[in-house]
Amino acid sequence: MTLTINNTTITEQAIAEEVKFHADSSSAVDDARRALAVRELLLQRADELGLEIPTAGTGDAGGEEAVIEELLARDAPTPEPTDEECRKYYEAHASKFRTGDLVEGAHILFAVTPTAPVGAIREKAEATLKRALADPARFGELASRFSNCPSGVEGGNLGQLQLGQTVPEFEAAAFRGQEVGVLPRLVKTRFGFHIVRIARRIEGRQLPFETVKERIAGFLARQVKRKAVRQYLSVLAAKARISGIDLAGADSPLVQ
Repeated sequence: MTLTINNTTITEQAIAEEVKFHADSSSAVDDARRALAVRELLLQRADELGLEIPTAGTGDAGGEEAVIEELLARDAPTPEPTDEECRKYYEAHASKFRTGDLVEGAHILFAVTPTAPVGAIREKAEATLKRALADPARFGELASRFSNCPSGVEGGNLGQLQLGQTVPEFEAAAFRGQEVGVLPRLVKTRFGFHIVRIARRIEGRQLPFETVKERIAGFLARQVKRKAVRQYLSVLAAKARISGIDLAGADSPLVQ
């Protein structure tokens, strides 16, 4: 279906170019169409307000981003988080602000690709998890047989891991809590389904609030901005004539 935003058509060539930036998504084409629709919607609004937009066809993506940022600062401003809000977040998520925490881990990866039968892969991963839980001594053997990660040849061994070395979903499973051994649930990440084994935990130390306050403020500001921009996009989309994509609950790199 042709993608149009208020009678402006997004070409198939533009969509094909945008798809390259969503290669790790299971719905790359839809994500590309949505991202381009959001960008066009915002640029049209910027034009209505008289903001200077780079001439079409110049390839000045950076200039367009600057215009969009100017538009959002004007139409969807967000307040900076207060010290009190930052401290509340710090106290509620103290485990996130530690240094030196290490885990010795291993995993078995059941990779998921855009064309893969996700249901069948999950079933295989769950069946293998049951075998690993029933007989943890076989974990290395199972990793060698089934893991789609190069670590499989070493029994799934990942060595010592610290915060920031793995994707957030894997990190959350590995570092939260005090479980040791084969974790009793699959861990889903952008790469697929993981069976995770924690051999040992080495505790670090708690970072003081003042050390991480700026990091927390930046995180909270991004969260507030993301919500505000989503709401703003919903208002723009409701007033626009859009065909070829559903922007309900629109999410794209533009709102991150």
